[in-house]
Amino acid sequence: MIPAMMPVDLPVLVAFLGAVSLLVLSPGPDTMLILRYTIGSGRGSGLATVAGVQAGLLIHTAAAVIGLSILIAANPVALKVIAVIGALYLAWLGWQSFRAGTMAVGPATGDLVAPTKAFRDALFTNLFNLKVVLLFFALMPQFVRNNGWPVPMQLGLLGVSLILINALWQTTITLLADGIRLWLARPATQRAVSWATGAVLIVFALLMVADFLLPR
Repeated sequence: MIPAMMPVDLPVLVAFLGAVSLLVLSPGPDTMLILRYTIGSGRGSGLATVAGVQAGLLIHTAAAVIGLSILIAANPVALKVIAVIGALYLAWLGWQSFRAGTMAVGPATGDLVAPTKAFRDALFTNLFNLKVVLLFFALMPQFVRNNGWPVPMQLGLLGVSLILINALWQTTITLLADGIRLWLARPATQRAVSWATGAVLIVFALLMVADFLLPR
């Protein structure tokens, strides 16, 4: 069979981008973490959070290419272990947000989150988000075709396309949040945002447990 001009046919790629765009636009733990660190610590930490998310997606892409995502999804024990780790880490981040009370705003405060910590938190949050693992396992193979190109190459292109769309959207969120950061400088507003973020992260953690650990 003569290979197609590109690893993923253009109509297939457009359909994939449309499907993942809907998923990217829906808020999740990554979005909440980006908002929390951008509003609390500024653009630098926000962009570091975005970079951490994309690093996690890059690892997921590599895992999909070599088949690890399929192996993990086929193993119920591995799924539960990932779900528990991810839920606990997310709940811990939520509790941290509650304890923060008032998020720091401005260079004069001493409670800013360093970009390195923001990157690390975002990376681990994304890596242990079981829904992301299942996204790569359940969605991406639907767009693989017998067009003469190796399957790993097709999966790699799909994964990179997902990362580019996600990075563009989350960078936009970061810049918008940084733009209204000073408007949110009032302590009462900061407390409300911090507590709301913590609550949402903990709810996401509980939903992860409910989805993958409770009997159906």
